[in-house]
Amino acid sequence: MDQNEEQKSRSTSFESLDILIMKWKDGTFREIIDDWKWIFTYSMKYKGAIAFYLILGIFSTSLGLVGSIAGKYLIDIITGYQTDKLWLLITIAVGSAIFGLVFGSIISRITAKLGIYINNDIQSDLFDKIIDADWMEINKYTNGDVLNRFTGDAGTVSGNAISWLPSIIIAIYQFIATFFVIMHYDTVMAILAFASAPFLLAVSRFVIKKQREYSKKVREMSSEVMTFEVETFYNFDTIKSFGIADQYSRKLRWWQKKFKDISLEYNMFSIKTNIYLSVVGMLVQFTVFGYCLWRLWTHAITYGTMTLFMQQRSALSSSFNSVLGIIPSFLNSSVSAHRIREIVQLPKEVHIPKSNELDKYADKGFSVKMRNVNFAYVKDNKVITNSAFEANPGEIVALVGPSGEGKTTMLRLILGLIRPQDGNAIIRAYDGTEVEMNADTRHLFSYVPQGNTMFSGTIAENLRMVKEDATDDEIVQALKISCAWDFVSKLKDTFNSKIGERGRGLSEGQAQRIAIARAVLRNAPILLLDEATSALDITTERTVLRNIIQQHPNKTCIVTTHRPTVLNMCQRVYRVMETKVTELSEADSSKMAMDF
Repeated sequence: MDQNEEQKSRSTSFESLDILIMKWKDGTFREIIDDWKWIFTYSMKYKGAIAFYLILGIFSTSLGLVGSIAGKYLIDIITGYQTDKLWLLITIAVGSAIFGLVFGSIISRITAKLGIYINNDIQSDLFDKIIDADWMEINKYTNGDVLNRFTGDAGTVSGNAISWLPSIIIAIYQFIATFFVIMHYDTVMAILAFASAPFLLAVSRFVIKKQREYSKKVREMSSEVMTFEVETFYNFDTIKSFGIADQYSRKLRWWQKKFKDISLEYNMFSIKTNIYLSVVGMLVQFTVFGYCLWRLWTHAITYGTMTLFMQQRSALSSSFNSVLGIIPSFLNSSVSAHRIREIVQLPKEVHIPKSNELDKYADKGFSVKMRNVNFAYVKDNKVITNSAFEANPGEIVALVGPSGEGKTTMLRLILGLIRPQDGNAIIRAYDGTEVEMNADTRHLFSYVPQGNTMFSGTIAENLRMVKEDATDDEIVQALKISCAWDFVSKLKDTFNSKIGERGRGLSEGQAQRIAIARAVLRNAPILLLDEATSALDITTERTVLRNIIQQHPNKTCIVTTHRPTVLNMCQRVYRVMETKVTELSEADSSKMAMDF
């Protein structure tokens, strides 16, 4: 590590120490302790390996000290022309170096393996919590924020969960052992060596405030540049379609100039600061070196003792900074753990074990009913008010209405992703058994949402995500029912053909038909289509719907649509408008179909 990096590390350590003291005073230090208790629940699974890591670390540090002392006596022997015990000391010095290398490699290997294990443990648990989190609660976080916690914060925690405690114990041990080794030969030397590190750290405090300001500006600017880059690449097709690529090229260069200016300004400040601290450091070093020369000149110490002192003075300062350097890691891990715990502690989805009792009625179909439902995403801003809904086996039931009035919200209520504040949404078997919609009733549904929902991979992989053991024949049959086999059969690898992210390589209509095929392959008793046939022509649309009903006559089919052809095929039509869900009469439905 060069002097500039050491200065930054010392400043960060001092800043982190100030934060810890502040949290202790304002009573929030307890949060940090709670965060680390949570981290230790993972690290303690590997307490045996951690103890082995600690023992190796202390032994390796001890060997380093033994090697340094052996080196001192070697120098004394050579300079004094004394050859007794020469080969013994050479053996000790070389052996210490070799064993230190071996132990260091083992420690590195243990750290890497345990870091990966803990990272996987944290991510696995966090993934399960995210998947099972209440829909309303998890959607308060942006996808980017959740992903950052899942990857970045989990990585920060796992990187320190194993090494933090052993590292601080080893660093403290090294500091104390080194101090007493130096003091054994010269007490004043030990005091000077001890004083040098905190002196430099104290001096660095004068520049922390300015450095924090620059560091904050650089981080903020870096985030803004990254945001611009991510949004640009995500909306690449839109930029190309509008022909405004040159405009975005100019914007990129403008952001680059701003980032360059603030980075170079920070760099100049760091250079000036480094010069100042280097001068101070050299004064301290020359003072220590001068004392050593005086002691050597007065024959109070030998050349070997002077070499040992100069070497261990640096080790003492390094171990002192290592102890303080752990504080930022301790604090950063606490912050990351707290961010992960926020997700982990989100309320779970509602699970009703009784839901599994419905499976035996699947062949005869289910009714979907809502009674006196009220729902609002935000308090006092209702999306659905005192509304009822019903769809029965063998029926196609439509939800129509202007965009943004609540059709998709109705489907979320039916899926149990959200729950009504008043009233209930239930699934009912033919014998009258009723269960409220919840996470455990969702396996009885096939769902085709709005937009392109394809994943990168093969067409078969996209279909098998809902039925892992599906045979090739079943896949072909599902593609035929959705009228997708017409174009899939002409592809070079048919259903094993690869498609890109978000269905790149397919038209919107083709992607929509494959999404419908996926729902068909699941063959659940209830099918939800959210504008799922909007990209199909009228003939294909009618064919697909007929095929679905013929595949399973007792299937309950619920669609949101603006297409008149669908309305003509529906047994019931509900209009969603001004927070009310209203069943239309046959005459109103026919008139609405004609008005489209």
